[in-house]
Amino acid sequence: MTKQIWLNLPVKDVKKSKVFFEKIGFSFNEKNETAHSVCMIVGDKNFVVMLFEESVFGKFSQNKITNTKSSSEILISLDAESKKEVNELAKKVTDAGGVVFSKPAENEGWMYGFGFADLDGHRWNVLYMDFGKLQK
Repeated sequence: MTKQIWLNLPVKDVKKSKVFFEKIGFSFNEKNETAHSVCMIVGDKNFVVMLFEESVFGKFSQNKITNTKSSSEILISLDAESKKEVNELAKKVTDAGGVVFSKPAENEGWMYGFGFADLDGHRWNVLYMDFGKLQK
């Protein structure tokens, strides 16, 4: 049915967003970059997150852009390799200017993670999941 899926996010300043995500460890496919968008690569499977300036994103979506200060449309979750990686990424986010809204902590006895907002208020969830502790 479909060949690939990617996520498109509106941002106020593409260059600042790219610097933020580079500082926390993401890479970019620069051949797919324009003056108003960048192509961020996430994870082993090279999941694509396109960051578009709000004016361009608005043309594509033909809808009002969510005010991320007062609401969330999506929570983007990332899989971490370890608790150590969760803690390191939380520090990188803070150092890069992001906001940790949920500090690293245990959750439900088998997950460890934290939540952060990027420069544009999009919410991200980073989790280390120990499926051996998952109770069914």
